[in-house]
Amino acid sequence: MLLDDAEATEAFGRRLGALLRPGDVVALFGDLGAGKTTLARGMLRGLGHAGDVASPTFPIVQAYAPPDTRLPVWHVDLYRIEEAGELDELGLDDARLDSALLIEWPERLPALWPDALRLTLVPHGAGRALTSHLPPAWGSRWPPR
Repeated sequence: MLLDDAEATEAFGRRLGALLRPGDVVALFGDLGAGKTTLARGMLRGLGHAGDVASPTFPIVQAYAPPDTRLPVWHVDLYRIEEAGELDELGLDDARLDSALLIEWPERLPALWPDALRLTLVPHGAGRALTSHLPPAWGSRWPPR
């Protein structure tokens, strides 16, 4: 799928965010500047968040919760993770019990949950190309409309 620009990427994210459920994991793959945070911003908008959305590169996890969003969601950026022990401290498995997870740089995880929606963004002209790997749980929810 081609997303023409940042606005199209965010709009797609809004549609996707509206479909998220507790326990969902959206893994965002792509190089620096590929649009992962723009897509995550759109998903948070689709969940009802109206405030600023910055990449959580330095805090690693930015949590959002009702009433700012319709369900709890963690925006996670694993770019700065260097050791597996650091991942254990984040508590991502526990967060999935009642929250959705939006994970940038998921390749830093030793293993990705098999039910994670995997999205890869690659720059393409002024926009980006998005490819997806859909687990069965996403079949009826894809593509977002």
